[in-house]
Amino acid sequence: MDAAHVREHAGELPREPGVYQFQEGETTLYVGKAVDIRERVRSYADPRSRRIARMVERAEEIECAVTDTETQALLLEANLIKRHQPRYNVRLKDDKSYPLVQLTDHEFPRIEITRDPNPGAVAFGPYTERGRVETVVKALRETYGVRGCSDHKFAGRDRPCLDHDLGLCTAPCTGEIGSEEYIADVESVERFFEGSPGLLADPLRREMERATEEQNFERAANLRDKLQVVESFHEGGGEAVSAQTNEEWVDVLGAVVEGERATVARLHSEGGQLVERDRHTLSVPDDGEEGVGSVLAAFIVQYYAERSLPDALLLSERFTDDELDDWLDDESVAVRVPGAGREATLVELALKNARRGRGKADGTAALAERLGIGRANRIEGFDVSHAQGRAAVGSDVTFVDGSPEKSDYRRKKLQDENDDYANMHALVAWRARRAVEGQDDRSEPDLLLIDGGEGQLNAACDALSEVGWDVPAIGLAKAEERVVTPDGSFAWPDDAPERHLLQRVRDESHRFAVQYHQTLRDEVSTVLDDVPGIGPQTRKRLLRRFGSIDGVRAASPDELQSVSGVGEKTATTIQGRL
Repeated sequence: MDAAHVREHAGELPREPGVYQFQEGETTLYVGKAVDIRERVRSYADPRSRRIARMVERAEEIECAVTDTETQALLLEANLIKRHQPRYNVRLKDDKSYPLVQLTDHEFPRIEITRDPNPGAVAFGPYTERGRVETVVKALRETYGVRGCSDHKFAGRDRPCLDHDLGLCTAPCTGEIGSEEYIADVESVERFFEGSPGLLADPLRREMERATEEQNFERAANLRDKLQVVESFHEGGGEAVSAQTNEEWVDVLGAVVEGERATVARLHSEGGQLVERDRHTLSVPDDGEEGVGSVLAAFIVQYYAERSLPDALLLSERFTDDELDDWLDDESVAVRVPGAGREATLVELALKNARRGRGKADGTAALAERLGIGRANRIEGFDVSHAQGRAAVGSDVTFVDGSPEKSDYRRKKLQDENDDYANMHALVAWRARRAVEGQDDRSEPDLLLIDGGEGQLNAACDALSEVGWDVPAIGLAKAEERVVTPDGSFAWPDDAPERHLLQRVRDESHRFAVQYHQTLRDEVSTVLDDVPGIGPQTRKRLLRRFGSIDGVRAASPDELQSVSGVGEKTATTIQGRL
């Protein structure tokens, strides 16, 4: 769209407050707000930046929606940006992309890291560094023995599992600990996440000192590293905030911008005490023209459009947005950029939190650069598993910013065929068709990783070409850990973070495929189905214990009776039938 077309479109728009959208077909390129829609859109005939000029060139249509007030326009803009994720806007990523820690609503609650908490669960977070959360959760389990197993694994046990032997669980499943004592441990875990780090730091420190006295220096060093993570987990919590007498709730916002990514750290205080700390990532247009002020303005509108506003906002930098100023003024929110004193110290603390983790070597940037693609933040990994063609399955796992996104994992039953290439072709074609036909609700990946070498990669690329899904794909061969691309095979350095990232994705896709295959394999019909006294659960236990029907056939009566549900009579019957 050129300047003449912009002016022509603008002349047809109303002179009222509202929002406007630049469209390229069905794709929303940019959403803006205005007191006078016609006048604002007309200004795009002479774009104020290279980014906006590129957006206008791509646009084919301009749509608008009229609102009664400027404040309504502001909030409608925030909702449309969140819904359409337009490329040329600063966009706040959804909070659910960050992991939380939940304690489930069971008689014996379990602790787990999740992005989708269960109904009734007590959830803490979200957190931005999954590795730190995993360290803390494991330390909590080692200290308080809260279970982390699934309901299926918990139910019907007659002896404690390996977690109990490793000191990670007090085994309430078999009555090794009473209900009241277990709930007391769970409450200690809750108090830790609510801001009492001593409940975990103190036991770790005592254990570290004991290991040092015993000259077990390797264990002492491991405990020291764990203690450092625990002590920094609540960084910023509990510090006093000298707020104005009429400011009960205060949010402190610090922002940093780095390339196409910005981070806003928020410190939240109530009654003069910091009670909450979180970080949020925003996608920023790639031309480097968005400053900290613009990022903070975008964050404030999109974040607080669906949340209660605080009494005051302390910012690391001032924004320039008259409509936002009017909205915050109407809502009686004080906005300050402190230059000195206690409030300035808090802003600096928020900035410290925003800067923490920048440039972390998760391998995504290095991988994108080595492959010559724009980005590799979202990777999907594929693998197939079968037993000589039987119970064939495929896995599709997702990694975002170097960490597994388990809510976006998918798996598929495949036609039983003893051909890895054909199975991989079918799996990738299935994923590609769902993407092209709009049946998959996940975001488009930046890269596909195929578990295998040249043959598997060629099968995957053929499937992509046949369906017409344009996504780059590479393979990772297990034997020599060589990266296979359509241009050749490469050996990357052992210590390269991009290689480590690919290995994590490959290993996870393999694990997920094998797990599903084993589940299906246990469900297929076997001659054990005809043995009196052998139900589905006992059959599964026998196959898991001995690996196959041949393994069951070779087992002695005593070995068979070691399986839960198999008595002397049933063991004799099994041997007679097999």
